[in-house]
Amino acid sequence: MNPNSHITDHARLIPPQRIALKKLGIETVHDLLYHFPSRYGDTSETRNISTLEKGDVAVVFGKITKLKTSKGFKTKIPMADAWVEDESGKIHCVWFNQPYLAKMTQEDALVRIEGKVSQRRSKNPEQSGELYFSNPKLEVVNKLPTGVGDSLFGDDGKSHTLYPVYPESRGITSNWIYHKIIDVFKNGLLDKLVDPIPKEILEKYNLPSLKTALIWIHTPMKPEDAEAARKRFAFEEVFFIQLEKQIARKEYEKNPSFKIEAIEKNVNEFIKRFPFEATDAQNSSIKTILDDFSKDHAMSRLLEGDVGSGKTAVAAVTAYAVVTTTPKGQKFGNLQVAYMCPTEILATQHFESFIQYFSYLGIQVGLITGSGCRKFPSKLNPKGWTNISRTQLLKWVENGEIPVLIGTHALIQKSVKFKHLAYVIIDEQHRFGLKQRASLMQKELVGLVKKTVGRDTSQRDGARIAQSQQALTRVDDNSTFSRVPHLLSMTATPIPRTLALTIYGDLDLTLLDQMPHGRKPIITDIVTPDRREEIYKKIKIELKAGRQAYVICPRINEPDPDKEAAVNAKSVKEEAKRLKEKVFQEYEIGILHSKMKPKEKDSVMADFKSGKIHILCATSVVEVGVNVPNATVIIIEGAERFGLAQLHQLRGRVIRSNHQAYCYVFAETKSDKTFDRLCALKTARNGFELAEYDLKFRGSGELSGGKQWGVSDIAMEALKNIKMVEAARTEAQLLITQDIKLEKYPQIQSNLKERKSEIKHWE
Repeated sequence: MNPNSHITDHARLIPPQRIALKKLGIETVHDLLYHFPSRYGDTSETRNISTLEKGDVAVVFGKITKLKTSKGFKTKIPMADAWVEDESGKIHCVWFNQPYLAKMTQEDALVRIEGKVSQRRSKNPEQSGELYFSNPKLEVVNKLPTGVGDSLFGDDGKSHTLYPVYPESRGITSNWIYHKIIDVFKNGLLDKLVDPIPKEILEKYNLPSLKTALIWIHTPMKPEDAEAARKRFAFEEVFFIQLEKQIARKEYEKNPSFKIEAIEKNVNEFIKRFPFEATDAQNSSIKTILDDFSKDHAMSRLLEGDVGSGKTAVAAVTAYAVVTTTPKGQKFGNLQVAYMCPTEILATQHFESFIQYFSYLGIQVGLITGSGCRKFPSKLNPKGWTNISRTQLLKWVENGEIPVLIGTHALIQKSVKFKHLAYVIIDEQHRFGLKQRASLMQKELVGLVKKTVGRDTSQRDGARIAQSQQALTRVDDNSTFSRVPHLLSMTATPIPRTLALTIYGDLDLTLLDQMPHGRKPIITDIVTPDRREEIYKKIKIELKAGRQAYVICPRINEPDPDKEAAVNAKSVKEEAKRLKEKVFQEYEIGILHSKMKPKEKDSVMADFKSGKIHILCATSVVEVGVNVPNATVIIIEGAERFGLAQLHQLRGRVIRSNHQAYCYVFAETKSDKTFDRLCALKTARNGFELAEYDLKFRGSGELSGGKQWGVSDIAMEALKNIKMVEAARTEAQLLITQDIKLEKYPQIQSNLKERKSEIKHWE
């Protein structure tokens, strides 16, 4: 047996088990060992059935009998039911919509039951109704234990009361996973494993070795063992992410770039032309970026700021510094800027903004999207733009006549060539996941990108845009020297510092933590169901004043009424219909959601921006939207289903002007804890505070989803610990500084190669 052995080589699997293991991502012995428990139970806290009361969440062990399938008398819902009995008594168990459990479980089997105790209504008011478990967790066990299974700790196994509870899938139980892992342990594989973390680092931070950590995480003697093991594996993952980032950064910095010496006086004059006063945060960010331009290596920077904080203005000023610089060795011409956006509407919006910024200079600005191409200025109208052919635009970009080119992923088609591409700006960086971003600076993938980008329209948007990033940072085809452009990524998602340090370890981080002068704070109101009509009246006042509104719903369609577990939340389609028929009859209501085609989305957003649509009923897809200054009201339905950072970003849709904006957070929750969490929207000064609040009280997995970032659940938990993240980052930087090729650490080299192959496989 070795870590790469397939599970089927060591266990006989029936088809349902094969399917379940595939869903869980378990194919090899290594996958099995790294399928960590989600939590731990304690057999010392097991209850006797006779002690159970209504409302208890309990674990009981006993014999299961009278298994049968049936259907609800009124609902006709298929179900399984049985009785579980121990030495103190017995209790009824019912599983709704899971009749297969009665067929998969043998009569008189020993089982572990975990769930909430409910009570039926009694026909006799003087008697208590029958207690029963509703949809409890069911596991077949070999014996009624004082400990669970065989212990690795010898004769002391009787005191081994903690048992792991694993993520499972239909066909594979937590108990099955546990016993297969025990089989692996008994095989002696742990003694053959080589620890990827250097011994001196483990000792420095008092972390357990790989062998000890695997034993502790799967078969802990006490909770402290499990915690120490999770800490070690969290450190390991963050450490290797940091190594990848630091290597990528060092490799990228080896490439020469365009040295840009901005003239401070001219930059200040450009800023003064803005129709608003730049904030201190904007001025500081501009100075930092311009300082990066003057260095010998290419800039790699992330600009993070709330929706409406002025990131586009920072991008425009720094782009000005680039396009007013003459290429080295020439007395004419301009360096070029590429500005990539995730949607056509957003690209068009930025094209119009850049026209306002650069019109007085006579700087030509181009726009390229899937729908067509534009150029400013027009020969017939020096103050306006004109539609031009794609061929003509590409010709002018290639010979350097168009210094600024804005576009969607169409911008990085292999036919688009720059003469002096010195600066790449990627807007709405938060749309892209970690694993797409991971190969951003890998120049060896450029050839592949040129061949595939734009041809395979079946690719998911994220992967296509990731390839766009790679292609945009490619070596200039017409350049004598291999120069790479400066890179500025921008995101509106408020990210906790620990997460930013981890997933953007190869980028320098700049924060825009101020809003433009004159912006009024959004009035946020947490609305309970009884106040709905009151809020609708307030919104009608805004609509009559000529304003517009967003209505955000968690679902696209209504839930299936036949599915008991379906999420009961408002849907875009039904809510738009209800609002039109019963509340806002005199106003035009539009619909926007993720399953619409791109052209349909753009058409709806264009109508909303122009005022043809008064109320836009949408899912959270409007997180990345256009600037609609006239939209001053947003309703968020089912707010308890969103993270605070996402709610804050949605709220930012209505802070695009100096008009008073309103955000009505409709909450159906009866939980005081959830209601208090939502109230943080009213007290936090900015999105960064809310992101930290979410991290502390709701978990890292809520920050747009751990899977978006490509970070495992165990590492996401660790991001609550800033000291751990900084320690992993420090150790990674130290190793790379001493030996970028890691020749002294062959095991680290091997692990990094495995991680890269996993990323390519994932994409």
